[in-house]
Amino acid sequence: MVIYGIKTCDTCRKALKSLPNARLHDVRADGFPGDLLSRAAREFGKDLLNTRSTTWRDLSESEREGAMLDLIAAHPTLMKRPLIETGDRLYLGWTKATQDALGV
Repeated sequence: MVIYGIKTCDTCRKALKSLPNARLHDVRADGFPGDLLSRAAREFGKDLLNTRSTTWRDLSESEREGAMLDLIAAHPTLMKRPLIETGDRLYLGWTKATQDALGV
């Protein structure tokens, strides 16, 4: 199980603590592997973009109009976190539904 997020994110830390067999992949430091970002975009659509983040608020209107995948690739903190991969399944966010699905 892999948690894609940022090591300084409190929500990612909570998920990592609750999922002791998972490892954290820091997308800010290490980027996104392979086609993960496009796969997550296909599954979650616009929900993948965190428009409540400070990074989003700091973007200009013209930057915000860019393609979602390009924005997240350039600014990994724009991805809603955590993105959890278990085999062929992806989960987005540390919600009650995600926790229940992962048996936490």
